[in-house]
Amino acid sequence: MITTIFIFAVVLSVMVFAHEFGHFWTARRFGVKVEEFGFGLPPRIIGFQRINKRWRVIWGNRLTVDKEPTIYSVNWIPVGGFVKIKGQDGEQAEMTDSFGHKKIWQRVIILVAGVIMNVFLCMVLLTWGFKLGLPAVLEGEPQGAKITGRNIQVVQVLPDLPAQQAGIRVGDIIIAADGQPLADIGSSQQYLSDKADQTVNFLIRRGEEELSYDIKITEFDGNTGIGVALAETAIVSYSWPWAIIQGVKSTFIWLAAIVIAFYNLIKNLIFGLPTGADVAGPVGIAVLTGQFAELGFVYLLQFMALLSLNLAIVNILPFPALDGGRVVFLLLEKIRGRAVKREWENLIHNIGFILLMVLVLWLTLSDVLKYGGNMIAGVKNLFGL
Repeated sequence: MITTIFIFAVVLSVMVFAHEFGHFWTARRFGVKVEEFGFGLPPRIIGFQRINKRWRVIWGNRLTVDKEPTIYSVNWIPVGGFVKIKGQDGEQAEMTDSFGHKKIWQRVIILVAGVIMNVFLCMVLLTWGFKLGLPAVLEGEPQGAKITGRNIQVVQVLPDLPAQQAGIRVGDIIIAADGQPLADIGSSQQYLSDKADQTVNFLIRRGEEELSYDIKITEFDGNTGIGVALAETAIVSYSWPWAIIQGVKSTFIWLAAIVIAFYNLIKNLIFGLPTGADVAGPVGIAVLTGQFAELGFVYLLQFMALLSLNLAIVNILPFPALDGGRVVFLLLEKIRGRAVKREWENLIHNIGFILLMVLVLWLTLSDVLKYGGNMIAGVKNLFGL
C-alpha cells in the first residue's frame, strides 16, 4: 500500500509539474513576472532566490524583502507543483510585467502551454517506452520493430461475468487452460467453446507472478467463455529514430481517441444516456497506478502517458477554473473589445472550482465504496493486523 501511494505521488507530481512548467516557461518568455515556481504544494519548506548572481535561501513561508526575483520552492505536500504568476487573476493590469497587461494572444498561449506540455510529456514517455519495448496489440509486423514475447493478453474484462468475479484484470496474460498451453486466440476460443458450464483452470501471468484461477465457462450474448476480450500482444521495441516516430504517432492516435471518448461521455450525460464507462477519482487512479506498476515499468510508462493526455484534455475543457475556461473569457474579451469585470470572472471561476471539488469528492467516495475492501486489507497488512 505504501508503495502504491509513493508511486502514485511520483506519477501525479511528474504530470502536474510538467503542466505548471509550461505556464512558467511561456510566462517568462513573454516578460510576465513569475512570483513563485514550486515543487509540491504549500506550505513551503524552503525557497531560493537568485539576486545579483547569488542565491538567497528562504526558510518556510517567510516573506522576502526583495520580491522581484522568482522564488523556486520545495513544499511540504509532495504532489505536483504550482506557478504563481503576477496578475494572474486580472489585478495589476497596468504594470508591464503583469499577466493582465499582455496581449490576448500571449495570455492564451500562457494558459494553454500547460496542456501542450502534458501532450509533449506523453510523447516523451511513449518514445522512451518504445525504445525499451512496450506491450502492443499485433496487427501484422510493425515496420522497423523488434518483436519479442508473444502472448494472449486480456484487454477487456466484462462486468458481472465469471472472469471479473474471479479477479481477472486487464493486462493479465493467459498462459494455459487445464494445463494446455494456448498458442493463439483462435485455439483458445475453440477450446473454451466445448466447455460450456464446466470449470476450467487458467494459468495467468500478472507481472512477475503466475496465478491459478478456476473459472466456470458461461454462455452470454451468444458467446461461450469467461467474459474477457483477448488480443495477441507482444513486446515491441524500436531503435531511436523509429521510437520517436512511434511515440509522436501514438500520442496523436490516443489524443483523438480520448477526445472522442470525452465527447461521447459528455453527450450521454447531457441527454441522460448510459455513459458506458467508469470514471475514476483520485483513489481509483491510485489503485490503477498500483496495478499497472505491478505489471512492470513499461506498463506504468504507458499509464502515465495516458493520464498525461487525460489531464491535458480535462484542463482545456471550457469550464470555469480550468485553463480552457479562462481562455473562454479571453475570447469574450477579444469579441467584446473589453474584459469581463474582474469581480464577475473571479466569482464564476470560484463557483467552477467549488463544483469541481464536489465532483472530486463524489468520485472519491465512489472509489472508496468500490475499493474500500482492498484498502482496508492493505492497511491491515501494513500494520500487521
